[in-house]
Amino acid sequence: MAVLPAHLRRHWLLAVLLLLGTALRVLATIAYQPGIIYTDSVQYLTNMEPLSPVQLNPIGYSIVLRPLVALGGTTLVVIVQHVVGLLLGVAIYALARRLGVYRWLAALAAAPLLLDAYQVQIEQNVMAETLFDVLLVGVLWLLLGWGAPGWKLAAAAGLLIGAAFAVRAIGLTLIVAAVLYLLLVARRQVLAVVAGFGLVVAAYVTYFHAETGRWGFTGAENQVLYGRTAVVADCAKLPLNEGTKLFCPKEPLGQRLGVDQYAHNRYGDPNWPGPLPPGTTKRELASEFARLVIRHQPLDVTWAALKDFTKGFAPTRTTSPDDVPLERWQFQLTYPNLQDPNTAKAAVEWGGQEPQVVRGPAAVLRAYQLHGGYTSGLLLGLCVLIALAGAALGRGLRAAAFLPAATGVILLLGSAAFEFSWRYQLPGLVLFPLAAAIGLRAIFGKVQPLADYPDEVDAEAAISAQFAPVVVVIAAYNEADGIGPVLRSMPKTCAGLPVDVLVVVDGSTDDTAAVAKQAGAFVCEATTNRGQGAALRLGYHVAAAGGAQYVVTTDADGQYDNDELETLLRPILDNEADFVTGSRRLGSEDADSRLRWLGVRVFAVLASVLTRQRLTDTSFGFRAMRAELATSVTLREPQYQSSELLIGVLARKARVVELPMTMRRRGDGVSKKGPGLVYGANYARVMLTSWLREYVRARGRRTPSGRTTRT
Repeated sequence: MAVLPAHLRRHWLLAVLLLLGTALRVLATIAYQPGIIYTDSVQYLTNMEPLSPVQLNPIGYSIVLRPLVALGGTTLVVIVQHVVGLLLGVAIYALARRLGVYRWLAALAAAPLLLDAYQVQIEQNVMAETLFDVLLVGVLWLLLGWGAPGWKLAAAAGLLIGAAFAVRAIGLTLIVAAVLYLLLVARRQVLAVVAGFGLVVAAYVTYFHAETGRWGFTGAENQVLYGRTAVVADCAKLPLNEGTKLFCPKEPLGQRLGVDQYAHNRYGDPNWPGPLPPGTTKRELASEFARLVIRHQPLDVTWAALKDFTKGFAPTRTTSPDDVPLERWQFQLTYPNLQDPNTAKAAVEWGGQEPQVVRGPAAVLRAYQLHGGYTSGLLLGLCVLIALAGAALGRGLRAAAFLPAATGVILLLGSAAFEFSWRYQLPGLVLFPLAAAIGLRAIFGKVQPLADYPDEVDAEAAISAQFAPVVVVIAAYNEADGIGPVLRSMPKTCAGLPVDVLVVVDGSTDDTAAVAKQAGAFVCEATTNRGQGAALRLGYHVAAAGGAQYVVTTDADGQYDNDELETLLRPILDNEADFVTGSRRLGSEDADSRLRWLGVRVFAVLASVLTRQRLTDTSFGFRAMRAELATSVTLREPQYQSSELLIGVLARKARVVELPMTMRRRGDGVSKKGPGLVYGANYARVMLTSWLREYVRARGRRTPSGRTTRT
């Protein structure tokens, strides 16, 4: 039992979300008994025994329903679906964590599925969506959970995609995303995933043929396609014959009914469209009419589908006059769909009781749903953009970010190609937040915060030496070609004080250490490359332990002017400051990147807002500080450490001065910062997390008094 509290502490945010999600699901189970039964629910239930493949919906969900209904009726079905919904949230969280996503971010990826009222409502329905979500998450785990998949995992993923198709026909589109992903990470396994998928589809189609005598996989393909094309058909321009003319809507263009009306209400009317030409059937003529529209009006059909696709990213849940009514997927204060006598009959036959609503819990759920208890489409759209940015710009997990994003886009686009319904948007809750979390992980990289100083690497690399009052600390990684001129141009004294140089070689694979020693510098050699922040932190502590009074930092690439050393240090020597940093904006800069030029200004504004101090440059590498201040700041970041140091210093109320300084282009080598957008995203992360730690969580900490000034 002692392990459980510690486990909960590590995953406390997920635990809170699970608790809230459980409360919503308990309310739903109490409010609507014995579950919510719609028209599709009746079809699923009535098809449990015959398992007819010619129904509107595939037979997969009916197969799963049969044992659950036999054990506990529809009440057990929705309880199981609610439990599964919670477990899916855990599975998404676990997959994100397995890919190195931060705990809080992984929990946020699971939050939409756990807390979205529309998701809870669909779980309370006797509908196939929850089972479809299970198969979606299963596919993601097989393809992402163990690195690049081998043929067994790829084949298993193909089988699950085939099973998803057997539950919802739109699952057919999932194979496209899986193939695209495998082409990126494991091309040899494309055949395996296609084979697994093809095996299930072939079995299903064979079953369909055995039951109907014709090849196909659903009895609804013609009516759904008819519904989509009837909305946009310009019959005056179509080569219609005597039979297909009967299927042209009577309503003029611009006043057409929605896809749902044509596909289900009108097509489902046994008396419509009236007598047919001899030797023809409704199914054949509807299919022929749809093909004519697609052939002659491809842009109209495509545009209609794309417009429906974009509705899923609307900021609020609304419904247009032509859509499937939104209230169908909202909690009601009376039992829904009772105007259909089959609803009450199904509740009694398979639920064991008349349908009823407990008003109190229903009112709570409805208020929650109508007042923001859902995931905004704008947020889901932002998740897609973040995932695509991670796939394009990130490192390590680019393909992993691409898979759920592409799966969601292809799936929802495929659904919109036939008909828009908010019900069909729900898989986005599974796919898009997870894709965004992985995308952010791909952009930021896997960041392992530094342990308290000294860790094992620090202890092994640290040296014992007696230093001059002024020590210039330089972090260097593979800078053998550029560090020599920097060291040779370093002043030996500053304002009458001796100057030593300490080079921290951060796991270099070249001769950086030898070059530094030859130039007369003290050298610490870390065995592994941890990042500039880790190297500088080591340098601060080694310098302070060796008697240094003042610590200066500069780069190994020659971007800063060593002749400005005394100017940099003078405010501290005159007791006017505790920390001095140069500013390229106050001085001069030979900028080689417009993106970096913009980033300097954006982050200066952000830091000024967060710290309430006016700053112009947060990432200038030429800095001076009192040695005891350098070692007192909490430094956890192995990389992107400039803002962490500056914010930590300001949080301690140290006197900070900015001075105009010069920044040149690199003298030699290639920047280790990586792509500009990736660097900027990580820099923002470090700035915000440092501010949260130093200002929000450590509020009230007593530090040396002082003020921030700007010269």
